[in-house]
Order: sequence, then C-alpha cells, then structure tokens
Amino acid sequence: MAETIIKIDLNKSPYDQDDIHNRWHPDIPMAAMVKPGDDFIIECYDWTGGQIKNDDDASDVRDVDLSQVHFLSGPVGVEGAEPGDLLVVEILDIGAFQESLWGFNGFFSKQNGGGFLTEHFPEAQKSIWDFKGMFTSSRHVPGVEFAGLIHPGLIGCLPSKEMLAEWNKREKELYDTEPDRVPGLANLPYAETAHMGKMTGAEKDAAAAEGARTVPPREHGGNCDIKDLSRGSKVYFPVYVKDGGLSVGDLHFSQGDGEITFCGAIEMAGWIHMRVDLIKDGMSKYGIKNPIFKPSPITPKYDDYLIFEGISVDEQGKQHYLDVHIAYRQACLNAIEYLKKFGYSGAQAYAILGTAPVQGHISGVVDVPNACATLWLPTDIFEFDVKPNADGPTKYLDGSIDVPLAPDK
Repeated sequence: MAETIIKIDLNKSPYDQDDIHNRWHPDIPMAAMVKPGDDFIIECYDWTGGQIKNDDDASDVRDVDLSQVHFLSGPVGVEGAEPGDLLVVEILDIGAFQESLWGFNGFFSKQNGGGFLTEHFPEAQKSIWDFKGMFTSSRHVPGVEFAGLIHPGLIGCLPSKEMLAEWNKREKELYDTEPDRVPGLANLPYAETAHMGKMTGAEKDAAAAEGARTVPPREHGGNCDIKDLSRGSKVYFPVYVKDGGLSVGDLHFSQGDGEITFCGAIEMAGWIHMRVDLIKDGMSKYGIKNPIFKPSPITPKYDDYLIFEGISVDEQGKQHYLDVHIAYRQACLNAIEYLKKFGYSGAQAYAILGTAPVQGHISGVVDVPNACATLWLPTDIFEFDVKPNADGPTKYLDGSIDVPLAPDK
C-alpha cells in the first residue's frame, strides 16, 4: 500500500502546516524525499485553503483573499534529480476525501480577481456541487449531471534562481504598463501572506519578498488547469533545481476547457496517488522547455455535442486580428445565450461551461482577419433535450433557482 507522505488536517489552517507552501521559490526546503520508481500519496487543501464554505452565501467568494492562493502540498524531492533532467510523474489515482464529498465553483467579483467573462458577470457568485461516486450535480444548477474527470489544476517543480528572477522581471514589466488596471495584469510578489513551507526567520522573509505567485502557468508547469491530467496521465516536467521539488494542489472534480469562470472548475480538497521517475538530461535530449504529457486513458464518454463557433469580433462589433482569446469568448457567450432559451439564467449557463467536460478548440488561425474558436458542449449531461428542432426550445426551468450572488460592498 502506498505511503501518504504529506497529510493535511482540514480543521487546521494551511499556515499551520510546514509541508504546505503558496509561493514558488528555489530555497523552499523539501517536505519529503522519494526515490525514482516510488509511488506515494499526497493530500491537498482546496486551492483557497478552506476559505469557501458549503452554503448558499457567495460572500466568501466575494471576500476571498486571493493573495493567499494557491496552497500547494510539497515540495517533494526526488533523489538524483538534477537541473536538465525530466521528472516523469504518473498520476495513478486521485479523489476527494470521504468526509468532504463536495466542491465549489465561483465567479469572482471584478474588483477581486475577475474572470474570463467578468464584464458580463462582474459580481461574485457561487455554486456548490455534490459528489456521488464519479458523478456530480448542483442544487444551484438544476437539470445537469455529469461524470467528473478529476485532476490537479496545479502541479510543477521549483524554479531556479535565474528562472524566478526572469519571471518576476517580465511580469513586473507587464504590470507596469497599466498598474491601475482592474483586474490587474499580473500578480506580483507579496510577502505579507506568503507561506514558505519549512522556512523560518530572515531566510523566510527574504524568500517571501521575491517568491513568485502561483496564479499563472509558467515554464515549469504550475497552474495550467488542464482537465486531461487525470488518472493514468504521465507528465514530463523540466527539472530546474536539485531534487526537482515537485508540488501539487488545486484539485478539480471536473472542469471545462479554459476554466473560464476563473474559480472555474469544481474545486475540492482531496488526495493524489503518484509515481515518479527520471530521464537524465531529458531536457536537452528532447528539446523540452515546458512540460509535455500523455493524457488519461479514462475519460467521461460523451460523444454527442453541440458545437458553438466564435470569431475574433468582440461584443461591441470591433474587428480584431486573429485573436483566439476573443474568438473563444464569443463561442462561450453564444453557448450561454443558447442555454438561456431553456430557462437557465446566464450565471447557471456560465457555471455549466466552467464545470462540465466541455471541449475548447482553436479551429482556425490563418484566415485573416478572423480566428475561429469552438466550444463543444456535450448534450448528454442534460436531463432534457437541448438540440435544435423545428418546434423551437422548451423552457424547462422556471427561474426559481439561481446561483447565489453577493453584491460588491
């Protein structure tokens, strides 16, 4: 039986556990050591460290302290790992705690984080999702149930000192182009809420002042939010420091491609069972700068989709040049408007796109001036028929249930 090398107590703050951290820094000590070929289990907080509760009040999403996130379990050192190697990580299994069979999805207030469609959903909202085996449903979003593809939203290795300096430099340069923007262009180091694992004293204070925030994905992996990194996946991570320093967290029960609501999956606490190995000098052998992976062989079997197109013309009718971000946003907005015809509120439709196993595709980036992106919505997740027909849509929902909203203060 695999050993649980990092255990957490959901009744304690993650700040009280020294095998948890919420910044990237090469000097964070290893929380545990393993050998190539070992398999082990790591327990993880939800990404907010327990700030969000299982209730019908969205004020916790409105008031969440985003400077604290993400809380990661680790780092785990792998004996013999050296800069330039590839750390091979197999995800053997992953799941929720039996005492915590629920998760949450949220839209952040534009004033506190925002999101992909923040101009359309500018205030905080929250939906709670209950887990029944491999399936999930929500009391706030009726008429849908789907199988989860459980995965870590955030997993990666520690950066080198040189890489950390490059991250901070380039993100500060971007931030400085519009420092008053809401939401901000980047999340810069912030020592006040930094949790640096086992570090203490002056060493901790110095690292906290320059530790990189965990919000974006970077060369080492990090917060990539790739829903296909599930059971049976194999990831090849570039190694930048001695022992590698593998950390993981931000577990998701299910997510649509793009994690478009930002707090955009079904976020949960849980555990992950992994096995590690090394490919010596693998970065140069394979020309790898960012991680590569093999997807899970186990995926929810949905093969009937409605596919919504979007092009790079924004909501105001402005033409953009081959802008895939805008094209995918239009595909999402088109799907939301469609689902509203069946009685869903805009917020419920948005939550479905963020949590259900929808697929996002870049469909065309050469036909100037319009990029084309598509959103693939599985029809079998609905309890009723959502496909077009000659009689027009039937309004199955009466509007008596909606996603709880917490207005800005």
